[in-house]
Amino acid sequence: MDETVAEFIKRTILKIPMSQMTTILKAWEFLSENQLQTVNFRQRKESVVQHLVELCEEKHASLNDAALLDIIYTQVHRHQKMWDVFQMSKGPGEDVDPFDMKQFKSSFKKVLQRALKNVTVSFRDTEENAVWIRIAWGTQYTKPNQYKPTYVVYYSQTPYAFTSLSTLKSNIPLLGQALKIASKHQEIVKMDLRSRYLDSLKAIVFKQYNQNFETHNPTTPLQERSVGLHVNMDSRIIHENAMEKERVQRITQETFGDYPQPQIEFAQYKLETKFKNGSILAEREEPLRCLIKFSSPHLLEALKSLAPAGMCRIPKLFCSSGSYSQGNSYLYHLYFPLLPDNPRC
Repeated sequence: MDETVAEFIKRTILKIPMSQMTTILKAWEFLSENQLQTVNFRQRKESVVQHLVELCEEKHASLNDAALLDIIYTQVHRHQKMWDVFQMSKGPGEDVDPFDMKQFKSSFKKVLQRALKNVTVSFRDTEENAVWIRIAWGTQYTKPNQYKPTYVVYYSQTPYAFTSLSTLKSNIPLLGQALKIASKHQEIVKMDLRSRYLDSLKAIVFKQYNQNFETHNPTTPLQERSVGLHVNMDSRIIHENAMEKERVQRITQETFGDYPQPQIEFAQYKLETKFKNGSILAEREEPLRCLIKFSSPHLLEALKSLAPAGMCRIPKLFCSSGSYSQGNSYLYHLYFPLLPDNPRC
């Protein structure tokens, strides 16, 4: 076994917590059950790692074997990566071609290897017709860096791919090209969604959660939860405030539901708008363009809490007219269904 492969395997095993060691090694399926039984997992981790590396040397582990172990570790610890979403599309009237995973892998690898002399690509099939791809990038003059790879999760027969945030920004167009060609699509765009929680991104783009709110029966009526009202306040004002709070609660509940939201940390959309006649900017020929960014440790729960906290108005959260492209308006259309397509002041 090559020294670089041995070092790669050693570093990967060192990252694995002892509580997960046997589970991950069994999922790797490189070392047999009998070989694993010879390892004393109760001794110091350094000794365990050394024994495992020796077993790998006996079986002449390859670079691809080491890469598969790294993929499995990353699958278990996917929250340690920041994930972006890419959406692909076919040309107008283009039929959906039968998907062949073997052909996809071959085509994806060829695109990268034709563009870069030094690049290693590894695949691991998983459940739900998904394939995990690990790409170690090199240059025309340097070998692939196995310690700064990019990971891609692609679901066959869908237009979506999820990629880990890459430190090599210059390789993103090439990665998009490989995905587009291998999956037989015509266009690919990066969506304005980002999170450490891959499962939440999947739930959003595949719409695996239920947005339809059916019943909501709070144990305590909203009026009874209202506190701090002045005893001399007009009863009509008290009633109006209570009705408004209940309306906000109802609309928020109908919009977001009564369940935990998918966890994402970043989203944005672009706004392009022209002003109504009578506005001081109505004669402006060029539309007003702006980019609205959202960022939070738990973005959707934060958005959900804005209206009940009195920090935004329902249903008009924004007071402008606009047209939105499919990619940049994704969050807007998905999480602000109360707004009209072209809101105006």
